[in-house]
Amino acid sequence: MDSRDEQPDATVAAGRPLDRRAELSEFLRSRRARLKPEDVGLAPFGRHRRVPGLRREELAQLAGVSVAYYTRLEQGNGRNVSAEVLDSIARALRLTDAEHAHLMHLAKPKAHKKKPAARQQQVRGALRQLLDSMDGVPAYVVGRRTEILAWNRMAAAVFGDWAELPPAERNWSRLVFLRPDYRDLFVDWEQKAIDIVCALRMDAGCYPDDPRLSALVGELSVKSGEFRRLWATHDVKEKSHGVKELHHPLVGDLALHFESFRMTDGSDQSLVTYHAEPGSPSAESLRLLASWGTDVNRAAVR
Repeated sequence: MDSRDEQPDATVAAGRPLDRRAELSEFLRSRRARLKPEDVGLAPFGRHRRVPGLRREELAQLAGVSVAYYTRLEQGNGRNVSAEVLDSIARALRLTDAEHAHLMHLAKPKAHKKKPAARQQQVRGALRQLLDSMDGVPAYVVGRRTEILAWNRMAAAVFGDWAELPPAERNWSRLVFLRPDYRDLFVDWEQKAIDIVCALRMDAGCYPDDPRLSALVGELSVKSGEFRRLWATHDVKEKSHGVKELHHPLVGDLALHFESFRMTDGSDQSLVTYHAEPGSPSAESLRLLASWGTDVNRAAVR
């Protein structure tokens, strides 16, 4: 799990920043398109509707702003918009908390410190020690761009030994969209793919100038039609807990509860843990994987 070789390659370094204005425009259009007048208590504006969802006039009416003002915002000009107006538009569009935060990042970006967003991510030593101490609990640390930064022995037993991959491939986005074995691992692959794209969208709102992020999005857009389809939805969300169903190549089906704990030190890192219901077949399977130790991954490829 040595991270010293995690350096951006030539392709990544050549990534162009995402267009924040275009991101803001497309996000607002996509959120407006999913609503109908009757969804928000409005009478339809006119008889003939040539486009799905709310019209700009209807959205402006609902948010209490002028049509011209909202039009400028939807064209990507959020420079002078106030937080109060954005709050009103978020309520009108019925945005979730994650979507509201994404809108704020796009329309009123915070000035980041001068450190480059593409700088190598580091995991604190104490956090690595915590991972290693979690016997029987698959756990890993994920950072920006869905990069897998550190993990313990049980995570390797469940998800594969990421130490055997080049550093650039230790990335959930590349694993899920470009590796057939991960398509087989996740029973509901589509939902896992959606979660990954939503996480990348959140990163794009916070760090549109990150060349490694834009290069990753470009690479996946070229190599995966499924990624292009999901990226075009502009969906954003954060999942802090849930259940993942896996089909492990050695022990078969696993139902694991996951918890995601975001670090509060500004590192944009999260600790993700998995556990099985006590006494369940999945718990017994995890114990079996733990007893096999470091030989489990070798056995899986025989």
